[in-house]
Amino acid sequence: MCGIIGYTTKSSNSVDVALSGLKNLEYRGYDSSGIAFYNNNELDIVKAKGKISNLDEKLSKMNTTSNCAIAHTRWATHGEPNETNAHPHHVGKVTLVHNGIIENYAALKEELQQAGYTFNSQTDTEVATAYIDYCYNKCNNKLQALIDACKKFRGSYAFNVIYEDEPNTIYASRKDSPLVVGYSNKGNFAASDVSAILDYTNKYSLINEDDFVKITNSVVTFYNDKLQEVSKEIKTATWDANQYQKNGYDHFMLKEIYEQPKVIQDIFSRYYNDCDYADIDFSNFDNIHIVACGSAMHASLVGKYLLQTYAKIPAMVEVASEYRYSEELITPKTLMIVVSQSGETADTIAALRLAKEKGAYVVGIVNAVGSTISREVDKCIYTYAGPEIAVATTKGYTSQVAIFSTLVLNAMKQKGLLDEDTSSKLKDELLTIEDKLNEVISNRNTYLDIAKDIYNHNDLFFIGRGIDSTVCMEGSLKLKEISYMHSEAYSAGELKHGTISLIEDGTPVISIATDPTLFEKTVSNIKETKARGSYSIFVTTDKHNDMNFAEFADKTVIVPEASEFIQPILVVSALQLIAYETAKLRGCDIDKPRNLAKSVTVE
Repeated sequence: MCGIIGYTTKSSNSVDVALSGLKNLEYRGYDSSGIAFYNNNELDIVKAKGKISNLDEKLSKMNTTSNCAIAHTRWATHGEPNETNAHPHHVGKVTLVHNGIIENYAALKEELQQAGYTFNSQTDTEVATAYIDYCYNKCNNKLQALIDACKKFRGSYAFNVIYEDEPNTIYASRKDSPLVVGYSNKGNFAASDVSAILDYTNKYSLINEDDFVKITNSVVTFYNDKLQEVSKEIKTATWDANQYQKNGYDHFMLKEIYEQPKVIQDIFSRYYNDCDYADIDFSNFDNIHIVACGSAMHASLVGKYLLQTYAKIPAMVEVASEYRYSEELITPKTLMIVVSQSGETADTIAALRLAKEKGAYVVGIVNAVGSTISREVDKCIYTYAGPEIAVATTKGYTSQVAIFSTLVLNAMKQKGLLDEDTSSKLKDELLTIEDKLNEVISNRNTYLDIAKDIYNHNDLFFIGRGIDSTVCMEGSLKLKEISYMHSEAYSAGELKHGTISLIEDGTPVISIATDPTLFEKTVSNIKETKARGSYSIFVTTDKHNDMNFAEFADKTVIVPEASEFIQPILVVSALQLIAYETAKLRGCDIDKPRNLAKSVTVE
């Protein structure tokens, strides 16, 4: 949520560069944007509600010659989306952009009002700006003012700060919200993530918790809270700017769906060629807690199913925001698996820190290299799925499922549950998944036909049993995220325990039946909805090609039959494309759905 970029340079194009970086952060989700820069020592702050293009239009009418700029995309928390509440905020000598939430802002605001400060916005960020100014007036030291203020703030923050008496220097700090420094021969950056600066440099350093950074156009200096300089490793980004482009696709989401075959194939190939899970000894643990949010939680449910069904290891899946209330279940014999595409999900970070305090061993399944979760877990397993720009995850989810499959296969080997013959067959299947996934994705006309049948409806249901019920949850979420249709997922046997009352003539029901042992039961549940007038869309495998589906299905989607280690990946790819085609017909903003953010960095 929210995007931050600051740039200070020897040349005069800081506004153009900052705006370019801000556009690369659009995927994070936002509802307003703004930029601050000094022009001939005069501060200009420009804000706009809505898209960055609105901000760009305002700037095009101005003289934006400047050596230093800080910019921001805001996802509203305190106060409605409007220009007053948009960042940057300016109080006294301080101008600030902020990602996060200052939880004790109300008490600080009262203290500041008693000191004579007045406020124009509803935001916690304006309070933070004023408090840094308040501290600066006391100590007359910019770094010390930032340190003193941050000690008073409760909550999360990533700050870019400029002072009016040093207008070409950026000061930065972070706690529980991501921020990196970027280096180039023309100037230096502070940004929410590396994607913002890849058009200009691939050299960066991570800003650690409670680091304080002074950034000039030629020098970057890191300090601790005692004003002692600290050294930093300069890293090289492995992704390039081209990966942040659509490359001919209509939407990033479609591009990322089409990237899945190679991403998943690479995961399984890497697992067999260089498996590094051997240091995770499942016999050391009494229980397994899998903790995640959103789609990552749905991937975790697949992981739980595979762990219990094939590795015979009990596991629980908990939504990260609720996990801390189960702390009495955490012991040093707990294996915790946290799952996050960005590695910056605030609730998941809070859960892993709680588990670490209790002595649990924590494994992370993460895409973003160098992210907070990847640095704080005991062991990080990277998906290496590459940048995912669309807010609604596709390859992020499927790559997490693939990692769980490899993790479970390793656990089976440890427990002697994977004989050579079965292992050989699974290897052949896993290492040819790219062909099967391409077959699923190429069936675009079928998905478009289904979308044409359902896009005018307001309500839709997904049903399935066993592992299919977990896939239903992700399919339903994908549809509601990008098409704004109301959609619910149910275990097929549960629908008649109340919710079937909502089925009426024409209500779309998407049913999934890939497990042969549950096939007949699922078909019976489909017929129950059909008897009440549902429009039935049936998803199954080519194992049942010779079956007459017309009795209970208006439309059928056939995917290749596979083991349960990859079947969910094949099925969900079809559901992703149904959601995509539906949203496209409904005229929705597919890559940036309303109210949503890619990386949820506040609790």
